[in-house]
Amino acid sequence: MNKKIKRSRMVDRGMTVVFYAIALLFFLLLIGFAGKVIIGGLMGATPEMFAFERKGSIGNQLFNTIYLVFVALVFSVPIGVFAGIYLAMYAKQGFLTKFLRICIETLSSLPSIVVGLFGYLVFLVFMGLGKSLLAGALSVSILTLPLITTTTEDAIRGLPPGYYQASMGMGATTWQSIFHVLLPASIPRIMTGVILAAGRGFGEAAVLLYTTGSGSTLRWGNWDFSSPTCPFNLLRPAETLSIQIWNLQTNGQDRALANLASAVLLILVLLFSIGANLWGNHIAKKTSGDRD
Repeated sequence: MNKKIKRSRMVDRGMTVVFYAIALLFFLLLIGFAGKVIIGGLMGATPEMFAFERKGSIGNQLFNTIYLVFVALVFSVPIGVFAGIYLAMYAKQGFLTKFLRICIETLSSLPSIVVGLFGYLVFLVFMGLGKSLLAGALSVSILTLPLITTTTEDAIRGLPPGYYQASMGMGATTWQSIFHVLLPASIPRIMTGVILAAGRGFGEAAVLLYTTGSGSTLRWGNWDFSSPTCPFNLLRPAETLSIQIWNLQTNGQDRALANLASAVLLILVLLFSIGANLWGNHIAKKTSGDRD
């Protein structure tokens, strides 16, 4: 018996060392990759490269990237969260529910170039939006919708049954229990899905090549929302950082600007991930009554 216990402990310690080594390896790879991209991009940067309304800069592209991801999340987050709630709380087990889950899994595994072609046909050809920020945001929301849906469903299903039972025992309705108890408790995990969805939106290029177009001439003093140079016009072409990187690298143009755009894009994703995590943890502590 003692030999079995000692052997089990040795195996446990050995596997613990292996898992820590794998985690350390991935951490070092992340640090090495991020360090190379960020340092390499910032080393060759000049102040003029960060300017707005100037050729050979990334200011407009940076704004377009943030604006497009925000608009995409405005569409995908509410729909994805409600779809996840439906699958977790209301959908009955059966053929229709299984078919719906298969559709969601298939949609999440579609190549982005296919979604780009779909967005081109639907939003540009049939709806007549033209190459615009709105068409790109709607296409990106198609990519991110399955991720937010599955994350929300898993977050709600992963809660202890006592959350829902206690709320119902207090006289709350099903929707009140979901809105006031289950959703606040699920926010940290839902935010993880939103972070992953936003990260995909920030770095997406294939979809946007078909839907947003290239070039971005903006006039920051122009607040006519119908003007093609108004920054907040959703129907104007909008070159994002990922499209700018692709254009610069494929055409062999300014490599220093492409490296800077890559570094800024990576920093943007890191800052968004950190900020969203902190916000989600703050909401979770607030709703749980933990003030520490």
